[in-house]
Amino acid sequence: MSRSGPVTQDWEPVVVRKKLPNAAAKKDEKAVNAARRAGADIDISKKHNAGTNKAANSGTSLNTKRLDDDTENLAHERVPSDLKKGIMQARMDKKLTQAQLAQMINEKPQVIQEYESGKAIPNQQIIAKLERALGTKLRGKK
Repeated sequence: MSRSGPVTQDWEPVVVRKKLPNAAAKKDEKAVNAARRAGADIDISKKHNAGTNKAANSGTSLNTKRLDDDTENLAHERVPSDLKKGIMQARMDKKLTQAQLAQMINEKPQVIQEYESGKAIPNQQIIAKLERALGTKLRGKK
């Protein structure tokens, strides 16, 4: 292992420094006091609405009166009583339970229970499945 030529090393100095303090560290009470002792300029003014959510809580807005005056009924549409009675009657005529009817239309038994109790929001696809499974017309009877 003989090398030809002289072996040299690079002896340039390498300086390792700590990271500069971030914004949160500059606002730390200890850092502020150290800066005061060193005679540095310190800005102690607070920014407008800093750290608060006053924009969301700032009194009344233009929409407030309109929302207060709004008297629209926001309830969901429910299953009409003639539909729920029709489902129950057709299911009883075929001697089916709610679970059996639900299985026939690939729905959960809870769906049939909600339709028969009138709590469900009417879905035309489910009503069409019920009409096919029960062999009766449930919609459009007058």
